[in-house]
Amino acid sequence: MTTVPAVEATSLSEQSVARAAELRGRVLGEVRKRVVAQDEAVELALLALLAGGHSLIVGVPGLAKTLLVHTLARTLELDFSRIQFTPDLMPSDITGTDLLQEEPGSGTRRMVFSPGPIFANVVLADEINRTPPKTQAALLEAMQERKVTVQGHTYPLDEPFFVFATRNPIELEGTYPLPEAQLDRFMFEIVMDYLPEDDEVDVVRSTTALAGEEPRVVVTGEELRELQTLVRQVHVADPVARYAVRIVRSSRPGTAAPEKVRRYLSYGASVRAAQFLVLGGKARALLQGRAHVGFEDIRALAQPVLRHRLLPNFHARAEGVTANDVVTAILAAVPVPSSGL
Repeated sequence: MTTVPAVEATSLSEQSVARAAELRGRVLGEVRKRVVAQDEAVELALLALLAGGHSLIVGVPGLAKTLLVHTLARTLELDFSRIQFTPDLMPSDITGTDLLQEEPGSGTRRMVFSPGPIFANVVLADEINRTPPKTQAALLEAMQERKVTVQGHTYPLDEPFFVFATRNPIELEGTYPLPEAQLDRFMFEIVMDYLPEDDEVDVVRSTTALAGEEPRVVVTGEELRELQTLVRQVHVADPVARYAVRIVRSSRPGTAAPEKVRRYLSYGASVRAAQFLVLGGKARALLQGRAHVGFEDIRALAQPVLRHRLLPNFHARAEGVTANDVVTAILAAVPVPSSGL
């Protein structure tokens, strides 16, 4: 289970809330200079950054997955690193390794750690399902503990630290499934789909003309850390927290679960899903200018938080029932509290 740091109960000032809400518009405006009509994906990625979580981005090639993450990192003035996952990638290619170096003058040789590409603020694990599980596992410690261990020595990662992993949903050959333990560490599964025709025309026009205006930095890394602290201070009432927990508990097959869950799922979501629902709800509320989480925030984030954590069974695959369908059924089955806020 993810440990949530304790934060002193402090009421947010109207100025702080307004500043955070303004950030959303500024970031979207800058990212739109390079990424067309993917506002929902950009918002989810921004929520993950504010909440301190990692995200899995799913979509076929050519939908600007890499461009989105790179542009967002640039807009927030974060150090960006891209790792192309391939079948021959080794764990040391990600974390780094010890190298034998000779000191000038003395001729003394000693082992010196050479950091890998994981040492960045925003790490893009491109096509993560193309590398074997042993190499995928090299990300686990970094994603959970914000550190890496090489040859018995532990090296902390710079804060803030985020992993965005991309996955092509239609590839079968030469790919490896992601372990459930790793999937559970991703806060959101962000789905990027084909654009409407008019938006696709805009993409073609903009990418075949002279380069346009470059995105500007709107938030520094230090300011982002301050905003992460504000997110933790957003109030969540007990009925809202309980509603999030009930949604997650309803995803676990059992006698009290909705019929679609019992029929189509082998396993449901862990406690980490409820934590991310509430934490994501806090970030969403703050970006919308509110100092408290509402039921609508929990419902809006149920799909991206839950769908990659559910394990459909044979019946689901045979009948074409997706994780999204099951989450929709869960939201319909769990009643929204009528009062208590």
